[in-house]
Amino acid sequence: MIRVKDPETGESKPKWVGGFTTEDEAKAARDEARVNARRGEYVDRNEITVGEFLDMWIEDHAMEIKPGTLEDYRISIRLYIKPYIGKMRLQAVRPPTVTKLYRDLLARGGRNGKPLAVSSVVHTHAILRRAFRDAVLVHEYLSSSPVEKAKRPRSDLREPGMIWTPAQLRTFLSLSRSHRLYAFLHLAAYTGARRGELLNLRWPDIDLENKQITIKGSTSVVDGEHIEGTTKSGRTRVVTVDEGTVNVLRDHKEAQEAEKERVGDAWKGEENGHVFTTAWGGPIYPTTVTALPAKLIKAYNEPEDEAQTPTETLPYVRLHDLRHIHATMLLLAGVPVHIVAARLGHADPAITLRVYAHVIRSAETAAADVFAKALS
Repeated sequence: MIRVKDPETGESKPKWVGGFTTEDEAKAARDEARVNARRGEYVDRNEITVGEFLDMWIEDHAMEIKPGTLEDYRISIRLYIKPYIGKMRLQAVRPPTVTKLYRDLLARGGRNGKPLAVSSVVHTHAILRRAFRDAVLVHEYLSSSPVEKAKRPRSDLREPGMIWTPAQLRTFLSLSRSHRLYAFLHLAAYTGARRGELLNLRWPDIDLENKQITIKGSTSVVDGEHIEGTTKSGRTRVVTVDEGTVNVLRDHKEAQEAEKERVGDAWKGEENGHVFTTAWGGPIYPTTVTALPAKLIKAYNEPEDEAQTPTETLPYVRLHDLRHIHATMLLLAGVPVHIVAARLGHADPAITLRVYAHVIRSAETAAADVFAKALS
């Protein structure tokens, strides 16, 4: 038994806690509780489990994060947290408990008992860190978070994957020109915008006269339903485009008007005015455009007519790599980091510096010669 001051009345009240296996354990818990009580950090004993708390936490958290991120959290909790520590009492979790969780995930947390990628374990750590922080600050189930002291695997920030040369990008855009979504691929390469941001674009967001595109939000699919939300940074940004891109968008709008005329009353795009739609005006699934580069590159590298096989094949890249190519070319051309960050929609130029550190390092090698040439 200890006495704890009621924060509302200021009166000292007795608190009885039982359920210890030995007297020594009870005394140790009592001594720790007395210290916490004097600091105003005493937490009542609670039987809620980690799984029960996370279920409650994720519902409360739904008000703060995007639907796509929320679904990602749910999947990680279901696959990587609940099977291992979900039945444990929340207040029984200690730093070694969390460290062991990470070790187990790295050893056999993947599909069919295979090792789980370090990046997935780090992501799980980020979720637990937020959840246990709220357990301390919001719900007051804990006096401190065991996740903060746990040993997590080191995560080296991955640099972007395959980066095409300008000639390879020109080849790709040239072979894509006949596809009805060519404008999407062109805009991805020439603006560095994210997939969901481009799929969310409406025609009123595009100012062809002033060569500007306003990126206001993003589109994703959760449980088969299209969900619209803010951009990743939560901010609206304006991205300038060149005259060639303006012409590509004009041609795309004409082609869309022609599709609309062919479909007639069955056209579904009148209400939302999306720039990129299906052939009948409906919203495009993100996976459709994600798979598009690989299909086009394969058709180019492995044509049905062997006589048309290119002398030099095109390396495979992901759709997201067009964003990296855009940023890399700008940085190597000497465009200031803060301007590149603004085009990409990074909340802080420091993010751009971290992600593209290798590009900046390569540009740094010529800095001495540039300075000497300017001085001479």
